[in-house]
Amino acid sequence: MRALLPALALLLLPAGVAAHRGHASLAVVAVPAKGEVITVTHRMTAHDVEPALVAIAPDAQPSLDDPDALAAFTRYVAANCRIAGVPLALTGQTLEGDDVRLVYSGRLKRGTRALDISCALFGETWRDHHVQVNVQSGGITRTLHFRPGTGPQRVPLAGR
Repeated sequence: MRALLPALALLLLPAGVAAHRGHASLAVVAVPAKGEVITVTHRMTAHDVEPALVAIAPDAQPSLDDPDALAAFTRYVAANCRIAGVPLALTGQTLEGDDVRLVYSGRLKRGTRALDISCALFGETWRDHHVQVNVQSGGITRTLHFRPGTGPQRVPLAGR
């Protein structure tokens, strides 16, 4: 009976509390077969981002509705999700309900055969935040995983 008590207690929690067990985001790096312009699209949830704004933008309201907080957040993502040797610039953003999408673009050097990627986010707020980075190149998708403190990872580019 004692072993069943924790399981029964979970059943009494509201569905939303039991459903959200971790903090995660997705980044997709799209490398075209021809040309050097790549895009990096970050997808995350506002309910993970907004609490992190307390550390990211301490002088702003911790809300993506605050232009100062949003500007600090886009700079934070650019500074913490990098591709070595590829300056990335914000080229788009979408904030719809709980969905947050940021798009950055950059230019690869001619002849680039591999990318060195760093992408650890929200370690100041969520020790368990996980970033999955999918690199799409030459019809192949390779996946990298980052947590706070994870260093750069190299991924070869297919079809280049």
